[in-house]
Amino acid sequence: MKKTLIAVMCILGLTFSACTQSSTEKLNVMTFNIRLDSQSDGDNQWPYRKDYAANLIKFYETDLCGSQEVQHHQLMDLLERLPEYAYIGVGREDGNTKGEYTPIFYRKDRFTLINSGNFWLGEDMNAVGVKGWDAACERVATWGIFKDNSTGKEFFMLNTHLDHMGQVARREGASLVLEQATLLAKNLPIIVTGDFNATADSEPIKVLTNTSDPRHVVDTRTFTELRYGPEGSFHNFGRTEQDRRRVIDYVFVKGNFKVLRHGILTESMGHLYPSDHYPVLSTLVIE
Repeated sequence: MKKTLIAVMCILGLTFSACTQSSTEKLNVMTFNIRLDSQSDGDNQWPYRKDYAANLIKFYETDLCGSQEVQHHQLMDLLERLPEYAYIGVGREDGNTKGEYTPIFYRKDRFTLINSGNFWLGEDMNAVGVKGWDAACERVATWGIFKDNSTGKEFFMLNTHLDHMGQVARREGASLVLEQATLLAKNLPIIVTGDFNATADSEPIKVLTNTSDPRHVVDTRTFTELRYGPEGSFHNFGRTEQDRRRVIDYVFVKGNFKVLRHGILTESMGHLYPSDHYPVLSTLVIE
């Protein structure tokens, strides 16, 4: 009955993309700064929202999630609640478990991990736990090459968290992301996710999206078929006024992608939020 109904709807032109793109082709890609575990967050401290955050990832049938500010115990909490996912990534302070991760979570049944690695955003990208340029914090990028078992297609994904203070570190970190993504992807389609602590008109985003640079990536929010949600992704647990919220979390792509939708997801339960950032979700198809 369900298949018959879908077929009839397709004939009548009543569906949007369901008739032309199967669910096995679509990639639901999320970037989600989950906010580190801090007692200063009061009723929004991690123990009160960890189930909420995990269920959000699951509810939106996320295939790949680049996350930020993930401490080791938070990583373990998420993996416990999301057994269908595996991850790549390391703590930024020691290349092991100390400090914040920028992990990539991926569905174990859908993707095969072909290769992966990490590098630090600094003059020496192999210097583990070293602050680059004028950065306030150590910054790490995690990357992987994946094969989609449902289509056989391979792609590259990188996830990072750009510094929030150092102007040189922000510019050079963005440039390094482009350089390494281009080098490591080896002509595969590229997905870049992250909290870039930067609005669309700021220098780091201009570096990433500069069309005169052949390495540039494109913000999926700018060329989607369907755009949903507000014009801001950081809300500070609802404390930032609506008209002052800005988009600083992105899903970028490079290559032969079609972007079916882009959403900034604003769920809350009263005064409880899954994070102080709204997760950002893009549904992609590699053509």
